[in-house]
Amino acid sequence: MRVFVAGGTGAIGQRLVPQLVARGHQVTATTSRPGKLVVLEKLGADAVVMDGLDEASVGEAVAAAKPDTVVHQMTAIAGKPDLKHMDRWFATTNRLRTEGTDHLLAAAEASGVGHVVAQSFGCFNGLRTGGWVKTEEDPLEPMTGTVAEQQTAAIRHVEDVVVKAGGAALRYGGFYGPGASDDQVELVRKRQFPLVGGGTGYFSWVHLDDAASATVLAVEQQARGVYSIVDDEPAPVSEWLPYLAAAAGAKKPMRVPVWLARLLAGDIAVGMMTEGRGFSNAKAKRELGWELRYPSWRLGFKEGLR
Repeated sequence: MRVFVAGGTGAIGQRLVPQLVARGHQVTATTSRPGKLVVLEKLGADAVVMDGLDEASVGEAVAAAKPDTVVHQMTAIAGKPDLKHMDRWFATTNRLRTEGTDHLLAAAEASGVGHVVAQSFGCFNGLRTGGWVKTEEDPLEPMTGTVAEQQTAAIRHVEDVVVKAGGAALRYGGFYGPGASDDQVELVRKRQFPLVGGGTGYFSWVHLDDAASATVLAVEQQARGVYSIVDDEPAPVSEWLPYLAAAAGAKKPMRVPVWLARLLAGDIAVGMMTEGRGFSNAKAKRELGWELRYPSWRLGFKEGLR
């Protein structure tokens, strides 16, 4: 199968491309930076420079590759999380999830591509009613604040247009693994990642290699619909954060009250840490036959930081 991976040098892209190549697929992967072409070539892909926000650039790249499937992994999330200025930190990613998605779908249609798989997000759900673990049938709601609403609107756009086009949107949990969690671990070691309030908000995690393997299955099976790509153990911050600190050889995280955290980091951070809901992976395991190498963040954190 000829697979076009838009955003091949991102955290997930660099784990996905080798898995696709290893399974015999012909992969064309893109980067927005010419200096990173060599990275993609070493992973076994035909490397292309593409601007995901330029409709002509996207159209030309997809047409030249003549793919059977397009995989959308474009984001602009890099460096340490800037929770206080999430609007600026996520601005380009929001555009890639709206404008960039539209450009890819238009290019796929123009080139006769029959299937699209796109990156969505499923680390936590802002839906505050019901249980602490949500399925794909539950509405996707933002945390408190305009910035969170903008982020969720962009994610909803990806899911709505991709599923309407007959493709699959994969709600990846919080990434960890090589190159994905270094900044977070550094903050934990410096005791700059505190527990907020009771740490009651739930997170869902997924190792990069497991996220990539689920994506390969979605490509090969031409999956349709929304899937939560997370591990087996959604858990409150009060459980996973101290465990991560211990695995990293760090002191226990400090605890700060909600009012202070809101002043220092903003509403989104407080909502994530105290009210977020996790996701169930039952649909992905059942329909895709997905098997996780790291079924729990407990195993993944421990092995990764050994």
